[in-house]
Amino acid sequence: MNNQHNLKLFTCRASKDFALKVAKSLGIQLGESEVLNFSDGEFQPAYIESVRGATVFIVQSTFPPTDNLFELLMMLDAAKRASAHRVIAVMPYFGWARQDRKDRPRVPIGAKLVANLLIAAGCERVMTCDLHADQIQGFFDIPVDHIYASYVFLPYLKELQKSLPNLAIAAPDMGGAKRANAYAKVLGCPVIICHKTRDRANVVGSITAIGDIKDKDIIIVDDMIDTAGTLTKASQVLMDMGARSVRACATHPVLSGPAYERIAASPLKEVIVSDSIPLSQNPDIDKSKFTVLTLSEIFAKVISSVYNYDPISSLFIH
Repeated sequence: MNNQHNLKLFTCRASKDFALKVAKSLGIQLGESEVLNFSDGEFQPAYIESVRGATVFIVQSTFPPTDNLFELLMMLDAAKRASAHRVIAVMPYFGWARQDRKDRPRVPIGAKLVANLLIAAGCERVMTCDLHADQIQGFFDIPVDHIYASYVFLPYLKELQKSLPNLAIAAPDMGGAKRANAYAKVLGCPVIICHKTRDRANVVGSITAIGDIKDKDIIIVDDMIDTAGTLTKASQVLMDMGARSVRACATHPVLSGPAYERIAASPLKEVIVSDSIPLSQNPDIDKSKFTVLTLSEIFAKVISSVYNYDPISSLFIH
């Protein structure tokens, strides 16, 4: 009975560095697991230690490739079949979140499908950060702990504001206005709204900006940076309209395609991101503009509170 309801933290391969930092914050060792790879591309995760009767937290961000999502699903299934007391998915980045509705005929709602898959695999609770759309929480019939990266971003921006008295917050598009307004309210600075049109997915048509831009030190806030097309184009438009400097603050550094090259060549002075997705390890890629802030401490606090059945509402202030 000594093992009953023990807290055990495991990780899938894509989020090992993040999981190690969470384990350190919790003051525990990361659980031992392994993945057996087959020659045809299949793989089989396995727990090396017993999880019987334990509360199992499994850390994995589900950015591409799809193997990252499927590895998490298999780890959830394995824990449930090994008689874990509770199985909880810790997903700093929730992939497929942009597919939260049918925006044109005959397309799937990918975020809802992922929610169904997690529950089918035995997941009993989800922890994630800065969902692309808040309403995705409603796709689940299990508890969802939706953490805000503002917990780590706002203290950093407040320090930055001491040397940038003309600070302004910008939303890269109309959809980001709520987030930008929340940041601006805390920082006590004006809001600028960018309006964009798209020629097609991942291709920005044109961008215009609304607000007082002249001589402002602007920070564009968003939930993610994918190809960086919108971000870099917005930064150039803002500079052309008289901004003194432009920075970006985004939770999830997806950074696909030419994103790194676009950011390096852009007028962006700094790009502040979280470690929900690791930056590229390619030494030839210029990452000099990036500042990475860790979410491991806030995730560790939520994990500890959930495990101990302590209140967690105070940790979710936007």
